Amino acid sequence: MPESSANRYVFAIATVAAMGGFLFGFDSGVINGTVDALQTAFRSDAVGTGFSVASMLLGCAVGALFAGTLADRFGRRPVMVITAVVFLVSALGSGWARDSAEFVFYRVVGGLAVGAASVIAPMYISEVAPAAWRGRLSSLQQLAIVVGLFVVFLSNYALAQWAGGAKESLFFGFAAWRWMFWMEVIPAVAYLAGSMFVPESPRYLVSRGDYQRANTVLARIDRTHASTILAQIQETLAEARPPRWTDLFDASRRIHPVIWVGAALAVFQQLVGINVIFYYGAVLWKAAGFSESEALGRNIISGAVNLASTFVAIALVDRIGRKPLLLIGSIGMAVCLLVTAGAFATADVGPDGQVQLSSAAGTLALWMANGYVVCFAATWGPVLWVLLGEMFSNRIRGAAIALATMLHWLGNFTVTITFPILLRSVGLAAAYTLYASAALISFFFVKRFVQETRNMTLEEM
Repeated sequence: MPESSANRYVFAIATVAAMGGFLFGFDSGVINGTVDALQTAFRSDAVGTGFSVASMLLGCAVGALFAGTLADRFGRRPVMVITAVVFLVSALGSGWARDSAEFVFYRVVGGLAVGAASVIAPMYISEVAPAAWRGRLSSLQQLAIVVGLFVVFLSNYALAQWAGGAKESLFFGFAAWRWMFWMEVIPAVAYLAGSMFVPESPRYLVSRGDYQRANTVLARIDRTHASTILAQIQETLAEARPPRWTDLFDASRRIHPVIWVGAALAVFQQLVGINVIFYYGAVLWKAAGFSESEALGRNIISGAVNLASTFVAIALVDRIGRKPLLLIGSIGMAVCLLVTAGAFATADVGPDGQVQLSSAAGTLALWMANGYVVCFAATWGPVLWVLLGEMFSNRIRGAAIALATMLHWLGNFTVTITFPILLRSVGLAAAYTLYASAALISFFFVKRFVQETRNMTLEEM
Protein backbone atom coordinates (compact mmCIF):
# COMPACT_ATOMS: atom_id res chain seq x y z
CA MET A 1 0.00 0.00 0.00
CA PRO A 2 1.48 3.40 -0.95
CA GLU A 3 2.48 5.50 2.00
CA SER A 4 -0.02 8.25 1.15
CA SER A 5 -2.83 5.68 1.02
CA ALA A 6 -1.84 4.28 4.41
CA ASN A 7 -1.73 7.79 5.83
CA ARG A 8 -5.24 8.48 4.59
CA TYR A 9 -6.47 5.19 6.01
CA VAL A 10 -5.05 5.87 9.48
CA PHE A 11 -6.46 9.38 9.46
CA ALA A 12 -9.87 8.10 8.37
CA ILE A 13 -10.25 5.48 11.10
CA ALA A 14 -8.88 7.86 13.75
CA THR A 15 -11.43 10.45 12.62
CA VAL A 16 -14.28 7.97 13.05
CA ALA A 17 -13.10 7.18 16.58
CA ALA A 18 -12.83 10.90 17.29
CA MET A 19 -16.48 11.37 16.31
CA GLY A 20 -17.17 10.06 19.79
CA GLY A 21 -15.31 13.15 20.94
CA PHE A 22 -17.51 15.35 18.74
CA LEU A 23 -20.57 13.93 20.47
CA PHE A 24 -18.77 14.29 23.80
CA GLY A 25 -18.42 18.03 23.08
CA PHE A 26 -21.90 18.43 21.60
CA ASP A 27 -23.64 16.61 24.45
CA SER A 28 -21.62 18.48 27.07
CA GLY A 29 -22.17 21.91 25.53
CA VAL A 30 -25.84 21.64 24.53
CA ILE A 31 -26.89 22.33 28.12
CA ASN A 32 -25.25 25.77 27.92
CA GLY A 33 -28.08 27.42 26.02
CA THR A 34 -30.89 25.66 27.91
CA VAL A 35 -30.15 26.32 31.60
CA ASP A 36 -32.63 29.15 32.15
CA ALA A 37 -35.28 27.44 30.00
CA LEU A 38 -34.93 24.22 32.00
CA GLN A 39 -35.18 26.14 35.26
CA THR A 40 -38.45 27.66 34.07
CA ALA A 41 -39.85 24.47 32.51
CA PHE A 42 -39.12 22.33 35.57
CA ARG A 43 -39.53 25.09 38.20
CA SER A 44 -36.20 24.25 39.84
CA ASP A 45 -34.04 26.25 42.26
CA ALA A 46 -30.25 26.82 42.12
CA VAL A 47 -29.44 23.40 43.56
CA GLY A 48 -31.95 21.67 41.28
CA THR A 49 -30.63 23.51 38.24
CA GLY A 50 -27.06 22.62 39.15
CA PHE A 51 -28.02 18.96 39.47
CA SER A 52 -29.88 18.98 36.14
CA VAL A 53 -26.75 20.34 34.46
CA ALA A 54 -24.35 18.08 36.36
CA SER A 55 -26.44 14.89 36.27
CA MET A 56 -24.90 13.85 32.97
CA LEU A 57 -21.52 13.76 34.68
CA LEU A 58 -22.61 10.99 37.03
CA GLY A 59 -23.30 8.87 33.97
CA CYS A 60 -19.93 9.95 32.57
CA ALA A 61 -18.14 8.57 35.63
CA VAL A 62 -19.93 5.22 35.35
CA GLY A 63 -19.43 5.02 31.59
CA ALA A 64 -15.74 5.79 31.94
CA LEU A 65 -15.36 3.25 34.74
CA PHE A 66 -16.66 0.33 32.70
CA ALA A 67 -15.84 1.28 29.10
CA GLY A 68 -12.19 0.24 29.31
CA THR A 69 -13.04 -3.14 30.83
CA LEU A 70 -15.76 -3.76 28.22
CA ALA A 71 -13.38 -2.72 25.45
CA ASP A 72 -10.76 -5.17 26.72
CA ARG A 73 -13.34 -7.96 26.89
CA PHE A 74 -15.41 -7.44 23.74
CA GLY A 75 -13.24 -5.18 21.59
CA ARG A 76 -12.96 -1.48 20.86
CA ARG A 77 -15.31 -1.42 17.86
CA PRO A 78 -18.35 -3.05 19.55
CA VAL A 79 -18.11 -0.56 22.41
CA MET A 80 -18.00 2.31 19.91
CA VAL A 81 -21.18 1.02 18.22
CA ILE A 82 -23.03 0.67 21.53
CA THR A 83 -21.85 4.14 22.58
CA ALA A 84 -23.32 5.65 19.40
CA VAL A 85 -26.70 4.01 20.09
CA VAL A 86 -26.73 5.35 23.66
CA PHE A 87 -25.96 8.87 22.39
CA LEU A 88 -28.97 8.57 20.08
CA VAL A 89 -31.32 7.44 22.86
CA SER A 90 -30.15 10.24 25.15
CA ALA A 91 -30.62 12.95 22.52
CA LEU A 92 -34.18 11.89 21.79
CA GLY A 93 -35.12 11.40 25.44
CA SER A 94 -33.58 14.63 26.77
CA GLY A 95 -35.56 16.70 24.30
CA TRP A 96 -38.78 14.81 25.00
CA ALA A 97 -38.54 14.91 28.85
CA ARG A 98 -41.70 16.18 30.56
CA ASP A 99 -40.31 16.69 34.05
CA SER A 100 -37.01 17.08 35.86
CA ALA A 101 -36.72 13.40 36.85
CA GLU A 102 -37.21 12.20 33.29
CA PHE A 103 -34.75 14.79 31.99
CA VAL A 104 -32.11 13.78 34.56
CA PHE A 105 -32.57 10.11 33.61
CA TYR A 106 -31.86 10.72 29.95
CA ARG A 107 -28.97 13.05 30.75
CA VAL A 108 -27.41 10.31 32.90
CA VAL A 109 -27.91 7.91 29.97
CA GLY A 110 -26.11 10.42 27.75
CA GLY A 111 -23.38 10.65 30.34
CA LEU A 112 -22.77 6.91 30.02
CA ALA A 113 -22.06 7.49 26.33
CA VAL A 114 -19.87 10.55 26.94
CA GLY A 115 -17.86 8.68 29.58
CA ALA A 116 -17.42 5.69 27.31
CA ALA A 117 -16.37 7.91 24.38
CA SER A 118 -13.83 9.70 26.57
CA VAL A 119 -12.16 6.33 27.22
CA ILE A 120 -12.57 4.44 23.97
CA ALA A 121 -11.52 7.20 21.54
CA PRO A 122 -8.03 7.89 22.97
CA MET A 123 -7.52 4.16 23.60
CA TYR A 124 -8.38 3.21 20.02
CA ILE A 125 -6.50 6.06 18.36
CA SER A 126 -3.33 5.45 20.39
CA GLU A 127 -3.43 1.77 19.42
CA VAL A 128 -3.78 2.29 15.65
CA ALA A 129 -1.56 5.38 15.27
CA PRO A 130 2.13 5.08 14.27
CA ALA A 131 4.44 6.39 17.03
CA ALA A 132 5.55 9.43 15.02
CA TRP A 133 1.95 10.57 14.54
CA ARG A 134 0.40 9.43 17.78
CA GLY A 135 0.41 12.81 19.50
CA ARG A 136 -1.24 14.57 16.57
CA LEU A 137 -3.75 11.81 15.89
CA SER A 138 -4.62 11.48 19.57
CA SER A 139 -5.20 15.24 19.56
CA LEU A 140 -8.04 14.59 17.12
CA GLN A 141 -10.05 13.55 20.17
CA GLN A 142 -9.76 16.99 21.73
CA LEU A 143 -10.19 18.69 18.34
CA ALA A 144 -13.41 16.76 17.85
CA ILE A 145 -14.59 17.76 21.33
CA VAL A 146 -14.05 21.46 20.66
CA VAL A 147 -15.60 21.22 17.18
CA GLY A 148 -18.62 19.62 18.87
CA LEU A 149 -18.75 22.47 21.38
CA PHE A 150 -18.45 25.10 18.65
CA VAL A 151 -21.14 23.48 16.50
CA VAL A 152 -23.56 23.16 19.41
CA PHE A 153 -23.00 26.81 20.38
CA LEU A 154 -23.86 27.79 16.81
CA SER A 155 -26.86 25.46 16.83
CA ASN A 156 -28.16 26.77 20.16
CA TYR A 157 -27.72 30.38 19.04
CA ALA A 158 -29.47 29.79 15.71
CA LEU A 159 -32.41 27.95 17.28
CA ALA A 160 -32.82 30.57 20.02
CA GLN A 161 -32.69 33.39 17.47
CA TRP A 162 -35.14 31.60 15.21
CA ALA A 163 -37.65 31.02 18.03
CA GLY A 164 -37.04 34.33 19.80
CA GLY A 165 -35.55 32.63 22.87
CA ALA A 166 -34.78 29.16 24.21
CA LYS A 167 -38.12 29.05 26.05
CA GLU A 168 -40.20 29.93 22.98
CA SER A 169 -41.95 27.50 20.65
CA LEU A 170 -40.27 26.44 17.42
CA PHE A 171 -41.19 23.57 15.08
CA PHE A 172 -44.43 21.63 15.73
CA GLY A 173 -45.05 23.62 18.90
CA PHE A 174 -42.02 22.27 20.77
CA ALA A 175 -39.83 24.75 22.67
CA ALA A 176 -36.47 25.68 21.12
CA TRP A 177 -34.56 24.13 24.03
CA ARG A 178 -36.00 20.71 23.12
CA TRP A 179 -34.77 21.06 19.53
CA MET A 180 -31.33 21.95 20.89
CA PHE A 181 -31.11 18.41 22.28
CA TRP A 182 -32.70 16.76 19.24
CA MET A 183 -30.04 18.25 16.94
CA GLU A 184 -27.63 15.68 18.43
CA VAL A 185 -29.44 12.90 16.54
CA ILE A 186 -27.59 13.85 13.33
CA PRO A 187 -23.99 13.31 14.56
CA ALA A 188 -25.08 10.27 16.62
CA VAL A 189 -26.34 8.52 13.49
CA ALA A 190 -23.11 9.44 11.63
CA TYR A 191 -20.99 8.01 14.46
CA LEU A 192 -23.04 4.81 14.48
CA ALA A 193 -22.57 4.34 10.74
CA GLY A 194 -18.83 5.03 10.86
CA SER A 195 -18.21 2.74 13.84
CA MET A 196 -19.55 -0.23 11.91
CA PHE A 197 -16.78 0.03 9.31
CA VAL A 198 -13.56 0.74 11.25
CA PRO A 199 -11.19 -2.22 11.89
CA GLU A 200 -10.67 -3.67 15.34
CA SER A 201 -7.59 -2.50 17.25
CA PRO A 202 -4.54 -4.67 16.39
CA ARG A 203 -3.49 -4.74 20.05
CA TYR A 204 -6.88 -6.09 21.05
CA LEU A 205 -6.66 -8.73 18.30
CA VAL A 206 -3.22 -9.82 19.49
CA SER A 207 -4.49 -10.04 23.06
CA ARG A 208 -7.13 -12.48 21.75
CA GLY A 209 -4.59 -14.50 19.76
CA ASP A 210 -5.91 -13.39 16.37
CA TYR A 211 -2.50 -12.63 14.87
CA GLN A 212 -3.60 -12.92 11.25
CA ARG A 213 -6.26 -10.22 11.52
CA ALA A 214 -3.90 -8.07 13.59
CA ASN A 215 -1.23 -8.30 10.90
CA THR A 216 -3.79 -7.42 8.23
CA VAL A 217 -4.78 -4.26 10.08
CA LEU A 218 -1.15 -3.31 10.78
CA ALA A 219 -0.25 -3.83 7.12
CA ARG A 220 -2.88 -1.30 6.11
CA ILE A 221 -1.52 1.14 8.70
CA ASP A 222 2.23 0.65 8.14
CA ARG A 223 3.15 -2.10 5.67
CA THR A 224 6.91 -1.54 6.06
CA HIS A 225 6.98 -2.11 9.81
CA ALA A 226 3.88 -4.29 10.28
CA SER A 227 5.76 -7.48 11.17
CA THR A 228 8.07 -5.65 13.58
CA ILE A 229 5.18 -3.93 15.34
CA LEU A 230 3.27 -7.21 15.55
CA ALA A 231 6.29 -8.88 17.17
CA GLN A 232 6.61 -6.02 19.67
CA ILE A 233 2.95 -6.29 20.61
CA GLN A 234 3.21 -10.07 20.96
CA GLU A 235 6.24 -9.67 23.21
CA THR A 236 4.56 -7.17 25.53
CA LEU A 237 1.42 -9.31 25.70
CA ALA A 238 3.19 -12.67 25.88
CA GLU A 239 2.18 -13.27 29.47
CA ALA A 240 -1.07 -11.38 29.24
CA ARG A 241 -4.37 -12.57 30.70
CA PRO A 242 -7.79 -10.88 30.77
CA PRO A 243 -7.33 -7.45 32.38
CA ARG A 244 -8.71 -6.98 35.88
CA TRP A 245 -8.81 -4.22 38.47
CA THR A 246 -6.15 -5.92 40.61
CA ASP A 247 -3.66 -5.11 37.83
CA LEU A 248 -3.72 -1.54 39.10
CA PHE A 249 -1.90 -2.63 42.26
CA ASP A 250 1.77 -3.60 42.66
CA ALA A 251 3.17 -6.47 44.70
CA SER A 252 2.82 -4.43 47.89
CA ARG A 253 -0.91 -3.92 47.20
CA ARG A 254 -0.38 -0.26 46.45
CA ILE A 255 -1.64 1.49 43.35
CA HIS A 256 1.13 1.94 40.78
CA PRO A 257 2.55 5.50 40.94
CA VAL A 258 1.91 6.12 37.24
CA ILE A 259 -1.81 5.55 37.84
CA TRP A 260 -1.85 8.20 40.58
CA VAL A 261 -0.19 10.62 38.17
CA GLY A 262 -2.72 9.93 35.41
CA ALA A 263 -5.64 10.22 37.83
CA ALA A 264 -4.36 13.51 39.27
CA LEU A 265 -3.90 14.98 35.78
CA ALA A 266 -7.46 14.01 34.91
CA VAL A 267 -8.83 15.71 38.03
CA PHE A 268 -6.71 18.86 37.65
CA GLN A 269 -8.03 19.34 34.12
CA GLN A 270 -11.47 19.85 35.66
CA LEU A 271 -10.59 21.69 38.86
CA VAL A 272 -9.32 24.64 36.81
CA GLY A 273 -13.00 25.28 36.03
CA ILE A 274 -12.98 25.05 32.24
CA ASN A 275 -16.46 23.58 32.03
CA VAL A 276 -17.93 26.54 33.87
CA ILE A 277 -17.28 28.34 30.57
CA PHE A 278 -18.78 25.56 28.44
CA TYR A 279 -21.74 24.52 30.62
CA TYR A 280 -22.69 27.86 32.14
CA GLY A 281 -21.35 30.31 29.55
CA ALA A 282 -24.78 31.83 28.89
CA VAL A 283 -25.54 32.06 32.63
CA LEU A 284 -22.10 33.53 33.33
CA TRP A 285 -22.38 36.30 30.73
CA LYS A 286 -25.99 37.06 31.69
CA ALA A 287 -24.77 37.38 35.29
CA ALA A 288 -22.28 39.93 33.94
CA GLY A 289 -25.15 42.01 32.56
CA PHE A 290 -25.51 40.76 28.97
CA SER A 291 -28.81 39.75 27.31
CA GLU A 292 -29.56 36.12 26.37
CA SER A 293 -28.74 36.78 22.72
CA GLU A 294 -25.48 38.55 23.60
CA ALA A 295 -24.52 35.78 26.03
CA LEU A 296 -25.12 33.05 23.42
CA GLY A 297 -23.10 35.12 20.95
CA ARG A 298 -20.18 35.23 23.38
CA ASN A 299 -20.41 31.46 23.66
CA ILE A 300 -19.74 31.27 19.93
CA ILE A 301 -16.67 33.48 20.37
CA SER A 302 -15.38 31.19 23.14
CA GLY A 303 -16.10 28.14 20.98
CA ALA A 304 -14.22 29.61 18.03
CA VAL A 305 -11.25 30.52 20.23
CA ASN A 306 -11.31 27.01 21.68
CA LEU A 307 -11.31 25.46 18.23
CA ALA A 308 -8.51 27.62 16.83
CA SER A 309 -6.32 27.03 19.88
CA THR A 310 -6.66 23.26 19.59
CA PHE A 311 -4.87 23.43 16.22
CA VAL A 312 -1.96 25.05 18.06
CA ALA A 313 -1.79 22.04 20.38
CA ILE A 314 -1.89 19.60 17.46
CA ALA A 315 1.01 21.46 15.82
CA LEU A 316 3.13 21.52 18.99
CA VAL A 317 2.41 18.31 20.92
CA ASP A 318 4.88 16.19 18.92
CA ARG A 319 7.40 19.04 18.51
CA ILE A 320 7.96 20.41 21.99
CA GLY A 321 6.37 17.60 23.99
CA ARG A 322 3.57 16.98 26.44
CA LYS A 323 5.12 18.23 29.69
CA PRO A 324 6.21 21.68 28.43
CA LEU A 325 2.71 22.32 27.08
CA LEU A 326 1.13 21.41 30.42
CA LEU A 327 3.48 23.74 32.31
CA ILE A 328 2.81 26.65 29.94
CA GLY A 329 -0.92 26.04 30.16
CA SER A 330 -1.00 25.97 33.96
CA ILE A 331 0.72 29.34 34.29
CA GLY A 332 -1.34 30.91 31.51
CA MET A 333 -4.65 29.74 32.98
CA ALA A 334 -3.72 30.92 36.48
CA VAL A 335 -2.85 34.42 35.25
CA CYS A 336 -5.97 34.79 33.09
CA LEU A 337 -8.27 33.52 35.84
CA LEU A 338 -6.79 35.87 38.44
CA VAL A 339 -7.17 38.88 36.15
CA THR A 340 -10.76 37.85 35.35
CA ALA A 341 -11.45 37.53 39.08
CA GLY A 342 -10.05 41.03 39.56
CA ALA A 343 -12.35 42.41 36.87
CA PHE A 344 -15.44 40.91 38.50
CA ALA A 345 -14.27 42.08 41.93
CA THR A 346 -14.68 45.68 40.71
CA ALA A 347 -18.26 45.12 39.52
CA ASP A 348 -21.30 46.79 41.05
CA VAL A 349 -24.47 44.92 41.92
CA GLY A 350 -27.75 46.46 40.79
CA PRO A 351 -30.96 46.56 42.83
CA ASP A 352 -32.14 43.38 41.05
CA GLY A 353 -28.96 41.54 42.06
CA GLN A 354 -27.52 41.72 38.53
CA VAL A 355 -23.76 42.19 38.22
CA GLN A 356 -22.87 45.42 36.43
CA LEU A 357 -19.40 45.65 34.90
CA SER A 358 -17.96 48.91 33.66
CA SER A 359 -17.15 49.03 29.95
CA ALA A 360 -13.42 48.64 30.63
CA ALA A 361 -13.91 45.79 33.13
CA GLY A 362 -16.34 44.01 30.79
CA THR A 363 -13.85 44.18 27.94
CA LEU A 364 -11.03 42.96 30.18
CA ALA A 365 -13.17 40.07 31.48
CA LEU A 366 -14.06 39.03 27.93
CA TRP A 367 -10.42 39.10 26.78
CA MET A 368 -9.14 37.24 29.84
CA ALA A 369 -11.91 34.63 29.74
CA ASN A 370 -11.01 33.89 26.12
CA GLY A 371 -7.28 34.01 27.00
CA TYR A 372 -8.02 31.34 29.58
CA VAL A 373 -9.76 29.25 26.92
CA VAL A 374 -6.69 29.65 24.68
CA CYS A 375 -4.35 28.48 27.44
CA PHE A 376 -6.53 25.45 28.17
CA ALA A 377 -7.31 24.45 24.59
CA ALA A 378 -3.70 24.74 23.41
CA THR A 379 -2.36 22.65 26.31
CA TRP A 380 -4.33 20.80 28.97
CA GLY A 381 -7.38 20.15 26.80
CA PRO A 382 -5.76 17.80 24.26
CA VAL A 383 -2.60 16.83 26.15
CA LEU A 384 -4.53 15.04 28.91
CA TRP A 385 -6.11 12.69 26.38
CA VAL A 386 -2.81 12.15 24.60
CA LEU A 387 -1.10 11.19 27.87
CA LEU A 388 -3.91 8.95 29.08
CA GLY A 389 -3.77 7.05 25.81
CA GLU A 390 -0.03 6.45 25.97
CA MET A 391 1.34 6.62 29.54
CA PHE A 392 0.09 3.24 30.76
CA SER A 393 1.46 -0.19 29.86
CA ASN A 394 -0.55 -2.56 27.67
CA ARG A 395 -1.43 -4.75 30.65
CA ILE A 396 -3.14 -2.01 32.66
CA ARG A 397 -4.17 0.47 29.98
CA GLY A 398 -7.88 -0.33 29.89
CA ALA A 399 -8.40 -0.30 33.66
CA ALA A 400 -6.05 2.65 34.26
CA ILE A 401 -7.71 4.88 31.65
CA ALA A 402 -11.11 3.93 33.05
CA LEU A 403 -10.08 4.86 36.61
CA ALA A 404 -8.46 8.15 35.59
CA THR A 405 -11.38 9.13 33.38
CA MET A 406 -13.93 8.25 36.07
CA LEU A 407 -12.12 10.59 38.48
CA HIS A 408 -12.00 13.21 35.71
CA TRP A 409 -15.78 13.11 35.46
CA LEU A 410 -16.27 13.18 39.22
CA GLY A 411 -14.10 16.31 39.31
CA ASN A 412 -16.21 17.74 36.50
CA PHE A 413 -19.39 16.92 38.45
CA THR A 414 -18.06 18.63 41.58
CA VAL A 415 -17.16 21.84 39.74
CA THR A 416 -20.40 21.87 37.74
CA ILE A 417 -22.83 21.29 40.59
CA THR A 418 -21.10 23.80 42.88
CA PHE A 419 -20.88 26.70 40.41
CA PRO A 420 -24.49 27.93 40.75
CA ILE A 421 -24.06 27.81 44.54
CA LEU A 422 -20.76 29.73 44.36
CA LEU A 423 -22.31 32.26 41.97
CA ARG A 424 -25.12 33.04 44.41
CA SER A 425 -23.09 32.85 47.63
CA VAL A 426 -19.59 34.25 47.06
CA GLY A 427 -19.80 35.63 43.52
CA LEU A 428 -17.85 35.25 40.29
CA ALA A 429 -14.64 36.84 41.59
CA ALA A 430 -14.22 34.28 44.39
CA ALA A 431 -15.14 31.40 42.08
CA TYR A 432 -12.52 32.40 39.51
CA THR A 433 -9.91 32.79 42.26
CA LEU A 434 -10.62 29.23 43.38
CA TYR A 435 -10.10 27.89 39.86
CA ALA A 436 -6.92 29.96 39.49
CA SER A 437 -5.52 28.32 42.63
CA ALA A 438 -6.10 24.88 41.13
CA ALA A 439 -4.28 25.94 37.95
CA LEU A 440 -1.29 27.16 39.94
CA ILE A 441 -1.09 23.94 41.99
CA SER A 442 -1.25 21.91 38.77
CA PHE A 443 1.96 23.63 37.57
CA PHE A 444 3.97 22.30 40.51
CA PHE A 445 2.40 18.85 40.21
CA VAL A 446 3.34 18.53 36.53
CA LYS A 447 6.85 19.84 37.16
CA ARG A 448 7.45 17.25 39.88
CA PHE A 449 5.66 14.12 38.71
CA VAL A 450 4.98 14.07 34.94
CA GLN A 451 7.53 12.46 32.60
CA GLU A 452 7.82 13.22 28.90
CA THR A 453 6.48 10.54 26.50
CA ARG A 454 7.14 12.18 23.14
CA ASN A 455 8.43 9.83 20.36
CA MET A 456 8.20 6.70 22.52
CA THR A 457 6.25 3.68 21.26
CA LEU A 458 3.59 2.18 23.51
CA GLU A 459 5.78 -0.91 23.89
CA GLU A 460 8.77 1.21 25.03
CA MET A 461 6.56 2.74 27.71
